This record gives sequence, C-alpha cells and structure tokens, in this order.
Amino acid sequence: MNTQEMLGAFGYVAALTLSAIGSLLGTNAAGMVALGAWKKCFLENRPAPFLLVAFVGAPLSQTIYGLILMNAVRAAPEAVTPLIRFAIGLIGGLILGASAWIQGRAGALASDAHAASGKGFGNFIIVIGIIETVALMAMVFFMTALK
Repeated sequence: MNTQEMLGAFGYVAALTLSAIGSLLGTNAAGMVALGAWKKCFLENRPAPFLLVAFVGAPLSQTIYGLILMNAVRAAPEAVTPLIRFAIGLIGGLILGASAWIQGRAGALASDAHAASGKGFGNFIIVIGIIETVALMAMVFFMTALK
C-alpha cells in the first residue's frame, strides 16, 4: 500500500473514529448532569425522571452516521482520489463528532431543566433533534460528494 492509498484508508477510519469520540464526549456531558439531577431528585424525595436517558443517549446516533460514512468512503468509486477520501472522512468525522458533543452539552442542560421543573421535554427534544439534523445533513452531503 503506497502513501496515497494509506491516506485514503485513513479517511474512512477517521469518519468512524472522530464521530465515535464525539459521541463519547456528548454522552459523557449529558450523562454526568443526568446523574447529578437524579441524585438531587433522590435527596429531595422526588421522582427521578427516566426521560433523561433520551438526552444522554442522543449523541450515540452520530457514531452510526460515522459508520455509514466510513462505508461510503471505503466503497467510493476509483475515480474518487485518495486525497478526496481522506478529506471527506476527516472533515465529515469532525462535523459528526462536533455535532454529537454539542448535542450532549444541550442534553446536559435539558436534563438539568427537566429534572428541576418536570416540564418542557418536548421543547428540549426538539433542540436535540435540530442538532441531530446537522449531522444528518453533513453525512448526506459528504456521501453525495463521493459519487
């Protein structure tokens, strides 16, 4: 395998790796706040809302998008140069990972607010969904660019 082929291979690995790192950071951000919110509910003898799990788990989908993008980069036609494969995998993975991280941060705020008030779940999940849309659009854009 020559240097250019290795660069192209790194592109598809980057798509999955960077999106997974973002998912890890996002679930960590939301998870830590959800745990604190549940602790506060327990200490105050209030019901701990199970719905916070939705905020914690939301960033995981970007890892799936990274896997889809990785497979698309790997299966791209030979006309797509290794440098393009590298760029799409790297930039796509960064966008997916950043989206997951930011989604987790929004989920952290949503967890805190929902646990404190018991209200607003629909509004909070809409914000999470809007951030998710960025990841979906990026994945589709980069997959289209590979054709």
